[in-house]
Amino acid sequence: MSPPSASVALDTLLSPLGDCLDDLSARAILALRADPKAQVRIAELAERANDGQLTDAERAEYESCVWAGNFIGILQAKARIRFAAWRRR
Repeated sequence: MSPPSASVALDTLLSPLGDCLDDLSARAILALRADPKAQVRIAELAERANDGQLTDAERAEYESCVWAGNFIGILQAKARIRFAAWRRR
C-alpha cells in the first residue's frame, strides 16, 4: 500500500474544519481567488515547469503555489459540503 498523498493527508487534517464553518465563512472561502498578478505568475511558472526550465528558487515558489492551491481547494470542498448539508435541511 502506498503512503497517502499530501493532499489526502491535508484533507484528513482539515476534516474537522468543515464542521466549524458558518454560512458567511463558507461563502468567503468559496469566493477565494488568486489576484490577477498571482495568476499570471503561476501560469508563467507552470509553463516553465512543463518545459523543464525552472530554477531551484522557481521550483520552490511553484511548489508553494501548488500547495496553497491544494489547501484552498480542500477548504472550498469543505465549504461546498457544508452548503449541501444546509440545503438538505
